[in-house]
Amino acid sequence: MTAPTPDARADRSGIGGVGTPAHAGVAPALETDVLVVGGGLGGVAAALAALEHGRRVVLSEEYAWLGGQLTSQAVPLDEHSWIEQFGATARYRRLRDGIREHYRTFYPLTAAARADRHLNPGNGLVSRICSEPAVGVAVLEAMLAPHRAAGRLLVLQPAVPVGAEVDGDVVTSVTLRLTREDRDVVVTAAFVVDATELGDLLPLTGAEHVTGFESRADTGEPSAPEAAQPANQQAFSWCFVIDHRDGEDHTIEPPADYEHWRTRQPDYWGAPMISLTGPDPRTLETSTRTFTPHAPPPSAVADQGKDPGDRELWTFRRIIDRDNFEPGAFGSDVVLVNWPMIDHVDGVLVDVEPHEAREHLAAARRQSLSMLYWLQTEAPRPDGGRGYPGLRLRGDLTQGPDGLAMAPYIRESRRLLTVGTVTENDLSIAVKGHGRPFTTPDTVGVGMYRIDLHPSSGGDNYLDVPSSPFEIPLGILVPRRLRNLLPAGKNVGTTHITNGAFRLHPVEWNIGEASGALAAFCLETGLTPQHVHASPAHLADYQAVLTHDGVELHWPDVVGY
Repeated sequence: MTAPTPDARADRSGIGGVGTPAHAGVAPALETDVLVVGGGLGGVAAALAALEHGRRVVLSEEYAWLGGQLTSQAVPLDEHSWIEQFGATARYRRLRDGIREHYRTFYPLTAAARADRHLNPGNGLVSRICSEPAVGVAVLEAMLAPHRAAGRLLVLQPAVPVGAEVDGDVVTSVTLRLTREDRDVVVTAAFVVDATELGDLLPLTGAEHVTGFESRADTGEPSAPEAAQPANQQAFSWCFVIDHRDGEDHTIEPPADYEHWRTRQPDYWGAPMISLTGPDPRTLETSTRTFTPHAPPPSAVADQGKDPGDRELWTFRRIIDRDNFEPGAFGSDVVLVNWPMIDHVDGVLVDVEPHEAREHLAAARRQSLSMLYWLQTEAPRPDGGRGYPGLRLRGDLTQGPDGLAMAPYIRESRRLLTVGTVTENDLSIAVKGHGRPFTTPDTVGVGMYRIDLHPSSGGDNYLDVPSSPFEIPLGILVPRRLRNLLPAGKNVGTTHITNGAFRLHPVEWNIGEASGALAAFCLETGLTPQHVHASPAHLADYQAVLTHDGVELHWPDVVGY
């Protein structure tokens, strides 16, 4: 059976117009080629790919900013060691280049910084491009702007999915709630892309999916538990941004339960979480980090493959290095706090009652604010004193609740059951016996990150598995049953363990591009994703489209993997 196609769609789309008017008790309706639910990096990439192949797109996003983990969650790009040379799509490079060009155009950079081809605004050690969340928003909006102006793209924001209609194995419509207006819109689309942070469309559409740990019997993974643990999921974090104003006092009011967070100590942590001491993610040995406002610039460039860069927390995720700018432009560096100490392990956001999720989110914010208050009042200083009252919460740069990021940083989602799965055995250097890339005939892109799992709600410590570069299989994007639903985030067919290598920015973006291009390809050919995956000829045609778009399907043959 072919994929559904929109009939007389130009007359009924509502893009650039009002759509179908509402009748009493009936939500207004829109019709489009591709509906992308979720405006994170994967969602934006999916929308761009479909749009640039001539398709009309409705894109919805829960928060006021598009960009997800880069913007509303405030986390700079987490990337692999070779990102400046290879291992990313052409559209992702447009994003990276756009961030650098934004600083060159609008900021008072020093001559040396302006001339630096590989400008890193924050000189943080987590990424080659550590930048402010709002700059990511500006660049993503600029990439989408021509399509908005042409009437091919409608962005519904803020909006969340609240329902879906399914006819057999086809999703016929999704109901979105416009939260600011407290009204619903029904969107009918030939293809629906789930780019939400938690895989929200999977239960709404009845898509087969899993959560948490699979069992070792299910996956054959050496790091999997004997029995499945669906409620055991990675910590999420509520990040925030700070600077330091010498001689000033910006101490916040402590959360009412500050003493609880100040003394909270998981068995494996080695100290209270609200401190500078905790497990090393790679060795699990207890270690104490340093935190020194305006620490000297690091001598090394960011390279997660060689050094996680988290020994000095001031420079770890710094997003503005004042030395990159003309004297006096910035009175302080600006630093993103996304550290182990704010990992929230006391509850999950998936498959719990709404009031429980709200309670966990509020608790995570209090944990983060407790970390800030501790830094302001109790953190050890090199001079023997305690606390840095000059630390200032920069909620103006994040625009979120309590002065924190707009949204929590999500590491784990519901995962769609797909025709293919990537397991630890495909990526682990120890299991494979070598570090050469994982290859697959149905590749739709490439990625690289260590299998990096944060502490979990079930009491697990970090899990760090040295892993190889990988090709992204089309099979992990293709549902086992539903014919017009595609994933574009952390909801692909990985396992709980391999999600740790697939969840970072460039891989999410590549997955989004692949899904958006696949939807457009299926609309052009009348095929379903299952047909494309099953036919070598159709697969080759689709891969040729990706190659033309600038998607790298293979890692180069180089020494050093």
